[in-house]
Amino acid sequence: MKLNKSQRSNLIFLIIMATIFFTPLGGKVKEFVARLMSTSPSIENVENRVVVTDYNWRLKGLNIKDYNFEEARGKVVFLNYWATWCPPCRAEIPDIQALYNDYKDKVEFVFITNEKETIVTDFFQKNKYNLPSYNQLNTGPIQFKVSSIPTTYIINKKGEIVVHKIGPADWDGKTVRKLLESLLAE
Repeated sequence: MKLNKSQRSNLIFLIIMATIFFTPLGGKVKEFVARLMSTSPSIENVENRVVVTDYNWRLKGLNIKDYNFEEARGKVVFLNYWATWCPPCRAEIPDIQALYNDYKDKVEFVFITNEKETIVTDFFQKNKYNLPSYNQLNTGPIQFKVSSIPTTYIINKKGEIVVHKIGPADWDGKTVRKLLESLLAE
């Protein structure tokens, strides 16, 4: 059977789409595209900021000791919901790791996943990451409305959500670093 030019083009298109959606290579392509499309997150206007009211949130440490979010009260917090299987999550992790390396002693970093400890540990070892990751032991504060991942919040010392970003972002850029410095100085 001989295919005409249009049929060959359609077949090539279908093969490319199948590769993107149904193979591990497709995950790498999605990760690359997410990295390219990442921009700096938007900062909430002061009058629109939501305040975290309940810090009673227990977290099971996967690569760190267990944690009660109450320990974050009065601190600047970087909170990220993620998963190893999520290409946009994987796309932003190198930037987050760089930010964590520079701010881990000044900012509370909390990474929430539903995945098992072994999966997270293997992923971190393979990629040389050491972000403090947790599973939830109880429901988190109602102010954290997560409908998709990655979702990231930056919270100031007063408990105000300064950044609420759904999707990947450029977390290691000048905008975020300048924001963290200003929040730490408050």
